[in-house]
Order: sequence, then C-alpha cells, then structure tokens
Amino acid sequence: MVWNWLRRHPVLVDALLTLAVGAIYVADAVYHHRYVLGLALALIQALALLVRRRWPLAVLAVVTLGALGTAIAYRTVVPLAGAVAVYTVAVYETRRRSGWATAGALAAMVAATVRSTDYASLVFFVAAWILGENLRTRRAYLNELEEKADRLEREREANIQRAAAEEQARIARELHDVIAHNVSVMTVQAAAAGDVFDSDPARAREALGAIESTGRAALTELRRLLAVDRDGSRAELGPQPGLGALDELVAQVRGAGLDVELTVEGERHVLPAALDLSAYRIVQEALTNTLKHAGARHAWVDVSYGDAEVGISIRDDGAVTTEPNGTSGRGLVGMRERVELFGGDLDAGPSEGGGYVVSARLPVGAGG
Repeated sequence: MVWNWLRRHPVLVDALLTLAVGAIYVADAVYHHRYVLGLALALIQALALLVRRRWPLAVLAVVTLGALGTAIAYRTVVPLAGAVAVYTVAVYETRRRSGWATAGALAAMVAATVRSTDYASLVFFVAAWILGENLRTRRAYLNELEEKADRLEREREANIQRAAAEEQARIARELHDVIAHNVSVMTVQAAAAGDVFDSDPARAREALGAIESTGRAALTELRRLLAVDRDGSRAELGPQPGLGALDELVAQVRGAGLDVELTVEGERHVLPAALDLSAYRIVQEALTNTLKHAGARHAWVDVSYGDAEVGISIRDDGAVTTEPNGTSGRGLVGMRERVELFGGDLDAGPSEGGGYVVSARLPVGAGG
C-alpha cells in the first residue's frame, strides 16, 4: 500500500527526499565547519535530486562531481546523494547505459575515497546499483506481462467480434433462404387461388390452406432461427432441416405448381448437422429460384451419397435469361458460401439440354 502511494506521488516523494538528503548534508557540513564551499557542494548534490527521474544521467554526473569536490576539499565523502543517483540511473536507463554511467561514477568515487579513506561509500554505490537494476528488471517483466495481457484481451475481443460477424452472416443466410423460399411458395399459391377463386372455389380453398401451412412453417423456422437464450446462446426450438426433409420440401414445391422429381443414390447415412443443413438449404434455394424466375414446369433433384462426399444436382427445364433463375444475386452467393465452408465446390449455369442446373459437392467430415 505504501509502495503504491509512493508511485502515485513521485514529485512529492522527490521533494521529501531532497529535503531529507539536504538536511543531512547541511548538518554534516555545519558539524564539520564547512560553511561556504561545503554548504554549496552539499546543496548542489541535494537539489539535483529534484529532477533525478527526468535527467538521471545528468543528476548522477552532478552528484558525482559534487562528491568528488567534497572529497578533494575536505577529505570526506557523504555517499547518500550518490547512492540515490546511481539507483535512479539503474531504474530508468537501460542496463548498458546504467552500467557505463555507474562504472564512471564508481571510478570517480574510488578517486574520492583515496582522498577520504571512506571505502564504505563504494559499497553504497554498488548496493544502490544492484537494487535499482533488480527493480528495473522486475518492472520490465511486469510491463511485459501487462502488454501480453492487453494483447490477449485485444485478441479475445477480436475473436468475439469475428464470431458475432460470422453469426450475423449465418443468420442472414438462413433468413434469406427461409423467407425467400416460403414467400415464393405463398406468392405462387396466392396467384393460383386468385385465378380459380370464382371458377373452382375448392381449389382456391386448397391453395389458401397451403398458404396458411407454408406461413406457419415459415414462422416456426424463423422462431427457431432467432430464438436466443438469456445467456446469449441459440435456443433450438426444433430439429434443423436436412436432406432427410427433402420429401417434405419437394411436396411443398409441387403444391406451388412445379413438378419436382427427387432421386437419391447410395445409402443414406447420418451427416454432420451443419453439412446436412447446408445441403438442404442449397436444394431449397435452387428450387426457390426455379419457382420464381425460370418459368419451368419440371425440375429434377438428384442426391448421391458417397463415403467421402455428398453430391447434389438441381436441374430444371425453364428458360435461361441474362440472369438465369435469379442465381446471379444473393442466392448464388449464399450457396457458394455454404459449399466453401466445407471445402466443396459449386457450379451453376445453363445445362446442355436446356434449362438451368446447380451442382454441388460437399466433402463429408471437412470444414464446419
């Protein structure tokens, strides 16, 4: 506690130190009847300590010259100011500079002690340098620890921000896929209901029922997607959709008027949850684009399970425009991002037999 107070009040500490050293030096000069030159040399050495933190080397030089002058004039040395100056140099200067400066001051003190025979002064100088060097080393170590802690804290904050950005991107992709697909289906169903509202009320009611069920499904997915626990983690209100839910997806799209044929090759097996969701979203996005933009009547979805990867192909017989199936925008970007997360690849473009095709390859066990 005392040490912390001293560190917080350096100017006051130096003033008190100067007064104490000055009082001792003046008392020693008066006691030995060194009234003019002795008092002047004593005051010079003491007053120099006021600026010891700002100019430690200069203060050491002044104090050393004062001590040497006192030794020459009066054959005595008072080592207190010199010890304080050496300690200060050791604390505030580099080891190399403080070593050379202390060696020079020590050489001067050796010459002074030859005149004064006060060899204890040398011990004071060496002890002061060792004490100051130890404190400087300790401070450097503590500063290094603080810098390391600050660096780790900055890295932690950066990781948190990066994770938040990734989570926002994930939610944005999910929102786009969920909303775009369900709104597209509802729009088509609403248009169909309007066309047959007077001529075929039963079909109109069927379309309106499909709109209601699609809307409820969309709300359920949105609640699951946006639900957050109090501690900030996502609260899963239900299982994430995956390739196992393609039958329901295909049935929903068929209900919107697009004839979809689903083919599954290979033995179905459990996939990592993130990869399974991404594969489902790719199929969903491709069918949504076909439904909205292609004017297609038929679409084919092929899923092939392999030991090391899952292959997906979505093809339609719609017209290819300058922006085929709407996949030149956010939809294609989102599909590519999903595939790249797992080290796979995605191709999208006109098919040889007409229409548009989206093909994706997702390695099993990679990424995620």
